[in-house]
Amino acid sequence: MAPTPGDTQNDILIGKAVTTPDSGQVFLHTKLGNRHGLVAGATGTGKTVTLMTLAEGFSRQGVPVFLADVKGDVAGLAVAGAANDKLQERLKEIGVADWAPQANPVVFWDLFGKLGHPVRTTVSEMGPTLLARILELNDTQSGVLDIVFKLADDRGLLLLDLEDLRALLGLVADERKDISTSYGLVSAQSIGAIQRSLLRLEQDGGDHFFGEPALELADLMRTTPNGHGVVNVLAADSLILKPRLYSSFLLWLLSELFEQLPEVGDLDRPKLVFVFDEAHLLFDDAPAALQQRVEQVVRIIRSKGVGVYFCSQFPDDIPDNILGQLGNRVQHALRAFTPRDQKAVRTAAETFVPNPALNVAEAISKLGTGEALVSTLQDKGVPMPVERTLVAPPRCRMGAITEAERVQVRAGSPIGGKYDTEVNRESAAEMLAKRADTAAEQAQAPPAKTREQDDQEEGGFGQAVKDAVFGTKRRQGMVETMAKQTARTVGTQVGRQILRGLLGGIFGGKR
Repeated sequence: MAPTPGDTQNDILIGKAVTTPDSGQVFLHTKLGNRHGLVAGATGTGKTVTLMTLAEGFSRQGVPVFLADVKGDVAGLAVAGAANDKLQERLKEIGVADWAPQANPVVFWDLFGKLGHPVRTTVSEMGPTLLARILELNDTQSGVLDIVFKLADDRGLLLLDLEDLRALLGLVADERKDISTSYGLVSAQSIGAIQRSLLRLEQDGGDHFFGEPALELADLMRTTPNGHGVVNVLAADSLILKPRLYSSFLLWLLSELFEQLPEVGDLDRPKLVFVFDEAHLLFDDAPAALQQRVEQVVRIIRSKGVGVYFCSQFPDDIPDNILGQLGNRVQHALRAFTPRDQKAVRTAAETFVPNPALNVAEAISKLGTGEALVSTLQDKGVPMPVERTLVAPPRCRMGAITEAERVQVRAGSPIGGKYDTEVNRESAAEMLAKRADTAAEQAQAPPAKTREQDDQEEGGFGQAVKDAVFGTKRRQGMVETMAKQTARTVGTQVGRQILRGLLGGIFGGKR
């Protein structure tokens, strides 16, 4: 059965089917690119080249792409390729006549800010659930982290970077009894465990990820003036060594797309294609609630114009409820050396629509490098029968780039220096520090003085004048003396008047 013909101008050429002599070319229809996909296969079978072919194809159709560069060779998308005899032979076999070396519009990103623009988000945007996963907290410690975030909201404290979170943990430790009464039990041991995890994350360089300016999703969804989608390449060769940080970051980014993008339904082409390389890291030891969140995002984000493509060694690295959402499949070779491998081969074979002309389970273990079993969605979203396919080579370089080439690409970045300089505005750490300083100043301020203290502390000529006028405890002052004399004078005159009045009345005298 021949694959459904594709539109070479509006669809993405994956390769040439070789299941039967009359098999044709295999396309991924751009309109159905938001129905998600899977690229699987053992190491060294050509998965990376397939990802580059897909990314380049989407870019040429005007679809921005985001993918991680785990090994360093995906960066070759930014540089034009070079033809050689082997490549020309493959192009002739596939039936590609218009191939020409071409670079793609690429923007480099790096969580650590070394190989690309820094990628940052705030602690608040990350949220307690994903942050607890990055910090590898248990359920009790995760509950304390929930309380910390709630307390920050209630008190109007911004959580932007790890310094803010550390300051708030200090506040919780100081007010632990009151907070335990209002929000739930908070133990000193849990606070200490979170603080130690923060220290480990900071030592691993994770503190570079939290701060401002935070990443704006619009900068991942750019197109060039000639209509090509920008390919966003995340340098992940160091990040992959910290699997929880890597997977949590990509899941956060996917969640941000899910929450911020509006519903658009089915478009002529996706608004963004998101490639999740080493996808098994997302699900290793992931709690059920997190897997449920991933399933929800994958299921609904299609209607927001985003296609998600998982890349892993084995199809069963992806949970069944998520695997069932992936309509476009590219399966490279699997070597059935162990019982685990044999089970993976059977699982992969069962996920394809059968092709009467192909024994899928047998073919998977016999595929050569650059070959794959491919099934894409056709008209009305119906998956085509699986085809053994020679994968088309990309037009870019299939390999790493030099440091000079990377510098040149970064110099022409449309993002410019927007994210290169970190901004540290007032947030929880600064606000709590100000409150502590104010409280310390109030504690050090001298108490109000009594009159006796004033009398004791003041001295000199001014004090002498004051004593002469107002007096002291031992002698009276001028004011007091004058008052007493006036009182005596007034009293004497009044007394005389009264006495005269009395005598005159008795003796009959006249006044």
